[in-house]
Amino acid sequence: MSDKKETSSSDMIDKFTNYVMLDGKKSVALKIMDDTFEQIKAKGQKDPKSIFFKALENIMPKIEVRPKRVGGSIFQVPQEVKAKRQLFLAAKWIIASARSKKGASFSRFLANELIEAANESGNAFKKKLDVYKMAEANKAFARFARR
Repeated sequence: MSDKKETSSSDMIDKFTNYVMLDGKKSVALKIMDDTFEQIKAKGQKDPKSIFFKALENIMPKIEVRPKRVGGSIFQVPQEVKAKRQLFLAAKWIIASARSKKGASFSRFLANELIEAANESGNAFKKKLDVYKMAEANKAFARFARR
């Protein structure tokens, strides 16, 4: 049973690495991920992979709003998010937050963003809270979620 979990966790790292990749340069993305884990280790964290998984777990949204057209009007309808999309959104927000910063290397910013996400702070966590606020504000339209 634990072998399946380990395979799943390495699959998550591989998937995240693919999201980091630009222009099909996988070797560069792998180097960035290695440097990121080294940066996390250098910041005094014991296990960089546990920080990585905790960060993803904290950022993955359980609910989001999707536009739905009803009778000529478009409503923002809160809906549950599937597991694959949760990983995609979490990775997208973390990477976008790290890429938006200028100055040092991307791996350093990515490491900082992962540590902040594991501690429930940072730009990616703020993005998740914004999505939850939108879902809460539009919960009256949840009745339109049925298909």
